[in-house]
Amino acid sequence: MPTRNSAARSIGSAMVAGLARLRSPFTRGAARRDRRDEFRAELLRQLARMTEEMHRANLIQEYRIAMEQMDRTIDDPSLADARSTLAGISEAKRRQMIFANRQYASLLLSYRIGTFGWGELLGHLRILCRNSLFAEYWDRTGEHRRSLPADSVERRVGEAVDSIMEELADDPDEWWVVGHLGEPPCP
Repeated sequence: MPTRNSAARSIGSAMVAGLARLRSPFTRGAARRDRRDEFRAELLRQLARMTEEMHRANLIQEYRIAMEQMDRTIDDPSLADARSTLAGISEAKRRQMIFANRQYASLLLSYRIGTFGWGELLGHLRILCRNSLFAEYWDRTGEHRRSLPADSVERRVGEAVDSIMEELADDPDEWWVVGHLGEPPCP
């Protein structure tokens, strides 16, 4: 049977108490470091949100400038020649093509800034693709899209529109049937 030594117990208790006192400043320092780390992490999250908002604002501003130019080319036929790369079409048709591009660009921007998600974008595009003028615009500008980087949002959305156009060509009465058009690209 072990012997009970009160002196040993008090020495052990004193050591435990002493160790606790020694650890106390380190614990407070660790808590302070944890609070600073949490503060930094929150600051980084806010900075990331602000950066994303600035990116969206820049996209909107760039879109606004492009749309102002398109509006001018629609209003002034002499400017349409400078804006459009489509050859062999009438002045009226060129204006229509520029407007079709404007509609598509508007939907693309709305997706990129988060106004609506991938499914909603596809729904809007399905309706737009039923328009024969848009279909002609899409067919005439295929070469333009092939020059886009493979990982760009516009390229991936363009591929989805190509798929929608193929579905419409196969069965135009079933345009509303939603097929699988891949994963949404990051806006």
